[in-house]
Amino acid sequence: MERKFEIIGKELVYDGFFVMEKYRVKHTLFAGGWSGEISRELFRRNNCVAVLLYDPDADKVVLLEQFRVGAMANTDRAWLVEIVAGAIDEGETPEQVAHRESKEEAGCDILELRLINCFYTTPGGSSEQISLFYGRVDSTQIGGIHGLDHEDEDILVYTVPFEEAYKMLENGKIESGIPIIAIQWLALHRQGIRLST
Repeated sequence: MERKFEIIGKELVYDGFFVMEKYRVKHTLFAGGWSGEISRELFRRNNCVAVLLYDPDADKVVLLEQFRVGAMANTDRAWLVEIVAGAIDEGETPEQVAHRESKEEAGCDILELRLINCFYTTPGGSSEQISLFYGRVDSTQIGGIHGLDHEDEDILVYTVPFEEAYKMLENGKIESGIPIIAIQWLALHRQGIRLST
């Protein structure tokens, strides 16, 4: 099958903090031929970076809590447990964003940075792609309240032993997809990371 798609039409639906576009498209089918016209809204935003901050010497994971408008339907759980993350601005590399966001959101410097993977968060309706990194840190001075006032950030930062972070994932206290992926990756690679430091 030759994989092709055609954009028949595109319109701007909303242009604010985020951008929403409406597309009319068609694409080739696995069985041959073309699909009919499909209408879809696309939530556009810059690609983002997330960083799993981990101290292999202390076996501690850096976690953040902050209010998230997308979780407001669960009024008692609108504050999510997450990891450092932020959007890539024009002219920045993912690595630069990883270092910048770690300083802004967690008040720490990354000692070693390694790309874990790049993935789409919700490709059925969003253009956002995440570059997920592992960042080795010294956790002894990490904690407190961080974030940028001009971005209305109010971020609680703390460290927990890896086993506790994994239990938080298993018992549903971590509900955001990016930290779930990151902590599962760490579960698979933790011993190797600890042996290599």
